[in-house]
Amino acid sequence: MVKYFKLTGGIEEIEKIETNCWINVVNPTDKELEYLKTELNLPSDVINDILDPDEVSHIEYEDDYTLIILRIPIYDINNDIPYFTVPLGIFITKEYILTLCAKENEILPINELNLIKKYYKKIPDNLNFILKIFLRTGKIYLRYLKQINKYISLIQKDLEQSIRNKELIDLLKMEKCLVYFITSIKANEIILTKLNHSKNIKSEINEDLLEDAIIENKQALTMAQIYSDILSGMMDAFASVISNNLNIVMKQLTSISIILMIPTVIYSLFGMNVPLFIENKQWALPFIIIGSFFLSYLGVILFKRKNWF
Repeated sequence: MVKYFKLTGGIEEIEKIETNCWINVVNPTDKELEYLKTELNLPSDVINDILDPDEVSHIEYEDDYTLIILRIPIYDINNDIPYFTVPLGIFITKEYILTLCAKENEILPINELNLIKKYYKKIPDNLNFILKIFLRTGKIYLRYLKQINKYISLIQKDLEQSIRNKELIDLLKMEKCLVYFITSIKANEIILTKLNHSKNIKSEINEDLLEDAIIENKQALTMAQIYSDILSGMMDAFASVISNNLNIVMKQLTSISIILMIPTVIYSLFGMNVPLFIENKQWALPFIIIGSFFLSYLGVILFKRKNWF
């Protein structure tokens, strides 16, 4: 989907492209991609880089344009990993600014004009617009990280009651989400530093906005690293619990097997086809049974004193 906005004096949606406008492209179709190449002269290699899900954050300076690619967070409950990151490309020319993303996102929501106005109004220049995108990205990272932390807490409660494969797999997915977030936030931090010292974008830097964007990004990175460390420790703890529970079960099963061997040995001894001194006695069978249970009972008491049960 392609939408056009007028940046001067605030965000205002327009019907067609004009000078100093913003073009927001999200999840483009083949026809829209062809329009970007032919009508807007967007290089094919730039489009391929932005739409590549593994593309890292970076800045490219050319004679007639500047390209900024940052990683933004995405939440998709239908995806195998619900929280992940994708590239968001910001293509800057003298005539317009174009943002391109392969996934619908909350940074630049294509169908929520009110949200765009709330966060991107009063944009005096291109650099301020870019910094607002970084600031919004940091806030979304923080919100998603809090959601991940709550989800981890719910999984932990389930694991404390019953350790199953499903909960462990969910924890592994959350750990992978945090790894994606940490990697992407670190790359975005480098881009912010480059923008701070950039001479290619001719604009007066809004120092407060830049500082806010850097703080939000660092806070998101700190939270992601803390949650990742906690999750790693939790996984190690549950691995130890699983191993300890397995040892306890094996010890109990071994103790039960030993106790059951006592009557088995006695029955095997008296069951041999050889003459025995009580074979003709009427009380022989009850005596053997009672004796077996008595010796087994003594074995149980001994094991309990040794804490083998």
